[in-house]
Amino acid sequence: MAWLLILVAGVFETAWAVGLKYSDGFSRLVPSVLTVVAMAASFLCLAIALKSLPVGTAYAVWTGIGAAGTAVLGIYLFQEPATVVRLGSIALIVAGIAGLKLAS
Repeated sequence: MAWLLILVAGVFETAWAVGLKYSDGFSRLVPSVLTVVAMAASFLCLAIALKSLPVGTAYAVWTGIGAAGTAVLGIYLFQEPATVVRLGSIALIVAGIAGLKLAS
C-alpha cells in the first residue's frame, strides 16, 4: 500500500508542477486552487507512505516520478523539445526509480 501511495504522490507532484504553469504565477484562480490542492494531496500521500518506507528511497522515488512526469507533460502539453538527450535523461530517471524500488 505504501508504494501505491508513493505513486499517487508522484502523480500529484506532476499535477502541481504543471499546475504552476497554468496558474500563471498564481494569478488565475481555478488553476491556482487546483495546484494547491494537488500540493497538499502529494505531501499527504508521501507523509503516510513514510510511515513504512525508508525516507531516502521514498523521497527519491517521489521526486523522480514528479520530475519524469513533469518533463513528459512539458513535451506533450507545452511543446517543449523532445531531443534524444532529454528523452534519454527521462529514461535514466525512470531506471533510477525502478532500481530504488527493487533495492527496497
